[in-house]
Amino acid sequence: MLRKVDKHSGVPAYLQIVNMIKSEILLGNLQKGSQLPSIRDLQVIFDVNINTVIKALEKLKNEGYIESEQGIGYFIKKDIDVEEGVIKIIRECVTKLKNSRIDYYTSMLIFEEVWKNE
Repeated sequence: MLRKVDKHSGVPAYLQIVNMIKSEILLGNLQKGSQLPSIRDLQVIFDVNINTVIKALEKLKNEGYIESEQGIGYFIKKDIDVEEGVIKIIRECVTKLKNSRIDYYTSMLIFEEVWKNE
């Protein structure tokens, strides 16, 4: 679900937008060939300056996730394929973290440290 960026997260707004769109692709909510909302609509959805939206879309375009058609808009260019088994493991892990009352940010710190050391 595309939503307003968190202006207090410490993560640049354009990167939050990039990550939200990638998440929607990963979850199958945005599929190859799907058209993104217009830049002005995205500006309203994310509650950011139009230049921030453009910067995010350009990054996604440079990474090959989207393509643009002059005067028409931006389209999803590729899917992000993750094995269903991997998603299942992550969901189980998230459930255990939540049941242990470990918050999102602490979970991400743990994940990052484990990732670096494996």
